[in-house]
Amino acid sequence: MLCVQVVVPGLSIKCVRVGGVEIPNNKRIEYSLQYIHGVGRTRARQILCDINMDNKITKDLSEEELITLRDEVSKYMIEGDLRRFNAINVKRLKDIQCYRGIRHIQGLPCRGQRTKNNCRTLKGKKVAIAGKKKK
Repeated sequence: MLCVQVVVPGLSIKCVRVGGVEIPNNKRIEYSLQYIHGVGRTRARQILCDINMDNKITKDLSEEELITLRDEVSKYMIEGDLRRFNAINVKRLKDIQCYRGIRHIQGLPCRGQRTKNNCRTLKGKKVAIAGKKKK
């Protein structure tokens, strides 16, 4: 079992590494797996169904169960590979100068959302315009 142990007087924390990520020990496997980028609720449930494992607490897993869990998770595109794959796709859209690529370049939503009132996440903080009057 690949464990990381932090030793502080009176405190001992062990974390299990799956897919290159330290997942929490005190939660059930279904929720612990969701700490891996690319594994959501549906995929976590699918992984548990594929290896016929009960949804028990992560720290109660045996060595064999951890090995089978790591093997099953490694079949999917997760973490760095997934981030790289998405970045390459966005870069391709920007390079071919399609509508979605241009929206990515401008930092605006590219899936048809309205931009008059919302989309503050992409546009950034509101900037006041001098001389503009409210009606």
